[in-house]
Amino acid sequence: MARTYAYVAAKKEGLVIVDIERPRKPAVYQQFTADGQLNDAHDVVVGSTNASLFAYVADGVNGLKVLQLTSPDTQPKFYGFSPAPMPELIAWRKTPSPALSVSKGLDRDRAVDETGGQIAVFGRIGSRPFTRKEMEAFYLRPDGRLWTVTDKVEKENYLPKPKVNSVAFRKD
Repeated sequence: MARTYAYVAAKKEGLVIVDIERPRKPAVYQQFTADGQLNDAHDVVVGSTNASLFAYVADGVNGLKVLQLTSPDTQPKFYGFSPAPMPELIAWRKTPSPALSVSKGLDRDRAVDETGGQIAVFGRIGSRPFTRKEMEAFYLRPDGRLWTVTDKVEKENYLPKPKVNSVAFRKD
C-alpha cells in the first residue's frame, strides 16, 4: 500500500491497482499487464526514488519487472499527497528460476533529492542526510576500492578455530 492505493500482484492479470481511499469500499482503479508482458505476477513491492514511485514485481517465469508508477516526465501535475498512478514498464530481467517474491528495502528515516538536500523526514525529528563521506563508508574499503563479494570461498581469508585448552576440574 502506498497512500491511497494498494498494489496487488494478480498472477496472469498482472498488477492490479486498488483505490483504498475509502478502505471499507475498495475499488479497482486499474489492471496493468504492459500489453500482456506482465502475466505471472506473484509479489510486488513499491518504493519511492527521488520524485517517482516504482513497483518491483516478481513476475514468476518472466523474472523481475520494474514499473514506474508516477513520474514528473509523464505526469506534469502529479504532485500532491496521492497522485494517480500511471504505470509504465521500464525495465525487466529474466531470472534463472521463477521470480516468486521481492524483499522490501529498509525504509530510511530521511530522504534527499538529487542535489543532496533534505526533502523529507520519516518519523525522526532532527535527522540529517548522510554526507558523501558517511555514505562512502558503507561501500568503499579503507583504500578507496569498492567492496565486492564472490561465491568463491578462499580458506586463507579465514582464521582457524581457536584451540581450547582443556582444564581438569577437581571436586573438593
